[in-house]
Amino acid sequence: MHLRLSSDDAAFQQRMRTYFTTEFPQDLREKVLAGATVEPEDFRRSQAALDEAGLAVPNWPTQWGGRDWSTLQMHIWNSELQAAGVPPPLPFNTSMVGPVIAAFGSEELKARFLPRTASLDIWWCQGFSEPGAGSDLASLRTTAVRDGDDYVVNGQKTWTTLGQHADWMFALVRTDPDAPKKQVGISFILLDMRSEGVTIRPIRTLDGGVEVNEVFFDDVRVPAEQLVGEENRGWDYAKFLLGNERVGVASTGLIKRWLADLKDHAGQVRCGEGTLVDDPAIGARLAELEAELMAIELTAVRVSGGSTDGRPDPASSILKLCGSELQQDVLELAVDISGPMALAWDGLESVPQWASSSVPTYLNYRKATIYGGSSEVQRGIVAATILGLKG
Repeated sequence: MHLRLSSDDAAFQQRMRTYFTTEFPQDLREKVLAGATVEPEDFRRSQAALDEAGLAVPNWPTQWGGRDWSTLQMHIWNSELQAAGVPPPLPFNTSMVGPVIAAFGSEELKARFLPRTASLDIWWCQGFSEPGAGSDLASLRTTAVRDGDDYVVNGQKTWTTLGQHADWMFALVRTDPDAPKKQVGISFILLDMRSEGVTIRPIRTLDGGVEVNEVFFDDVRVPAEQLVGEENRGWDYAKFLLGNERVGVASTGLIKRWLADLKDHAGQVRCGEGTLVDDPAIGARLAELEAELMAIELTAVRVSGGSTDGRPDPASSILKLCGSELQQDVLELAVDISGPMALAWDGLESVPQWASSSVPTYLNYRKATIYGGSSEVQRGIVAATILGLKG
């Protein structure tokens, strides 16, 4: 099936493409497209530029910088941004905590945090997972006990992505340990990472990098005014947040760019009288991956990027499940195309950077089927909410 954009949407796509490829700071795009390390200050400069152009938080309410676009236009914006190699807006800010504050926060919290969240003047990290409470997030044990005008927080979070750069954390904490169900009694708070009693310890991952961290809380005092919404309703807000996160995880524009790069890379590797791009087995794998990408892209267009009633569209779980697995399949092919060159992990002048980085990137993206809810969790959601199956 072939879908054609309307003339208005085609013009919108061209506007997005023109801005991202000609008006956005080109040195930042060049870093991404070359596979170079994008530093924290690069992300801050990128998002500040997008915010100035009104393109950082189009999914937010218009009062706070949103654009009131259609679902298709949101998809076009995201796809063109990724395809152009623009460092994406920090998801912790734009698709996680920002929409939660906009939907459930007090007017004071909105005015205090949303403008600086959109521009990345505030860098947020996510305090959800804990040892023993990852996919089973409702088992979290970090506590927040009310003491006068503050909550006193004790406990630990883990896998805190980019927590070493964060100014603030949005965290799930247990405020009612005696609640009848473990999903009840959890609250959503905003915590200053510079608070006394916060300790960050890096975790070195399989690809050799330091992207995630453990965070410890020792009698950390958090003003009660930094509670989002109602006390003990944090599980509802977390479901709202995760629904938004899972839509974005599909990353169809990024996968499209990866596949285009793979074809180019395969054309650089000799195979018999030709190159790997002429190999029928490689061609068949590329065709299969492109077909899967088209199916996910059509699904992404159908699924809203948000929720108006705090209940995420369960189809977002299909996007998270299929999109994360497709990312892994594409990166596995990248390693195969690199062949023996992939062994040059630290890089050699005679080995192209795309080949030497293929294994670290592949290993890093093993996380894709775990974060945001593991594939097993997503299959359970699809079975129960879409297929109507009962366990």
